[in-house]
Amino acid sequence: MKPPRLTWIDYARGIAIILVVYRHNFEGLKESGVPVDHYMFLEYLNIFFFSFRMPLFFIISGIFVAGSLQKRGLPNFVETKMRSILYPYFLWGFLQLSLQMVFSKYTNGHPTPESYLHLFYLPREIAQFWYLYALFNVSVLYAFAKQVLKLSVRYQLMIGLAAFYISSLLYQKSINVGFVSDILHNYIFYAIGDAISRVITDRKNFKWFESGKLLSAMLLPFILAQAYFLWANLDHANAKYMFVEYYQPFAFLLIAIVGCAFIINLTFVMQRVKILNWLPELGRHSLYIYVSHVIIFACVRIILTKFLGVTNVPLILISGITAGLIGPIILYKLAVKFNMRWIFTLEKEDKKESTHTFIKPVASSASLENNR
Repeated sequence: MKPPRLTWIDYARGIAIILVVYRHNFEGLKESGVPVDHYMFLEYLNIFFFSFRMPLFFIISGIFVAGSLQKRGLPNFVETKMRSILYPYFLWGFLQLSLQMVFSKYTNGHPTPESYLHLFYLPREIAQFWYLYALFNVSVLYAFAKQVLKLSVRYQLMIGLAAFYISSLLYQKSINVGFVSDILHNYIFYAIGDAISRVITDRKNFKWFESGKLLSAMLLPFILAQAYFLWANLDHANAKYMFVEYYQPFAFLLIAIVGCAFIINLTFVMQRVKILNWLPELGRHSLYIYVSHVIIFACVRIILTKFLGVTNVPLILISGITAGLIGPIILYKLAVKFNMRWIFTLEKEDKKESTHTFIKPVASSASLENNR
């Protein structure tokens, strides 16, 4: 019998994907010309919750690398990542580029046929899709270093720290190395996930992570860290809110880790008290939301602004977020019903339990559940 799911993972992914959809919606509104100047608090929220969203996804993915390698071995590990990450990256990236070209009169992005080549070496040019390409590359490189080169977690952390600093220097000097920059920048977070995996997945330790007192103690450091991130970036707005991340890399690393630690503690508490039961559902479908939410909320924004003449920013934002979160889940369920899961993944569906997450966690020495 499989042990029960680690629901906090789904809670964490649910929170992270909401923040991702919020940011992309808000940035899309600004780029489309909708006046947002009177809603600066929305911009502040956009920056305040920015630092830890993607690091959290990488950390969660890194938590399961050891168990996945133990169960599958390196060749099957790589094949699984190709089916579950690389495949939807190319499929949905191609689809989004195609739709932007067809409906260029209405969309923010205006790609050309040459943009399809960016999928291979400039994923940052393909809107949100950079993450999937980075996750695949980081996962494979990390697994190779762990399985073939036999590098310990300590050395992996050291490599990740050096790579993170190098990525900041490259950014400061405006040296574009394409997808390599995302690998350098996020390797450290994947390594952190692997480093904490045994402790954080051991159910004997859950009583510590589910502590409300710990959450209260972490609240002030979380607020102070994110407040500094907001203040420092606002003070250097010409850097497009990337000042702390790339010009103060070690400060950013600390801020991101504090943010991730707080969210993880929060999701453990939520797992214990069993609240907001819809949030884990978002987490279980986070991959499908990630690849399709921009297309869906862009359609909603275009209909509201271009055809219905709606200019109310909160209304457009709420409508876009809601559609961007719920629409992909409906689309996925329809794909399952009509035997078309291939539009999202080439992985076989587990009939016995819902398995819809970014990375395929597997049973390890800490008795993990089989999440997808």
